[in-house]
Amino acid sequence: MSSARDLRPRMRGKDMKDRRKKKSDEVRPEYDFDYSRAVRGKYYKRLLEEGSNVVVLDPDVSKAFHDSASVNEALRSLLDRTRSTHRLTRRSSGRS
Repeated sequence: MSSARDLRPRMRGKDMKDRRKKKSDEVRPEYDFDYSRAVRGKYYKRLLEEGSNVVVLDPDVSKAFHDSASVNEALRSLLDRTRSTHRLTRRSSGRS
């Protein structure tokens, strides 16, 4: 009695994928970039003038969120709560 496992060619500690390794310095033609035409700091002035919407979270805070959508959801919730609390305290204290 023979099994499919017995029919497979035996390899000595090597996976077939190991034989097909490519050179690490090969770059696909579609990723070829002409660095002689690159401009350093091309968008730097615009970034300073317009500002940036990038926010860096502390490591302990970033562990609580899986992605930017969950951060946005939490912040929107906080903003809604702040607005509703502000309306309640404004009414009760008689201040405007």
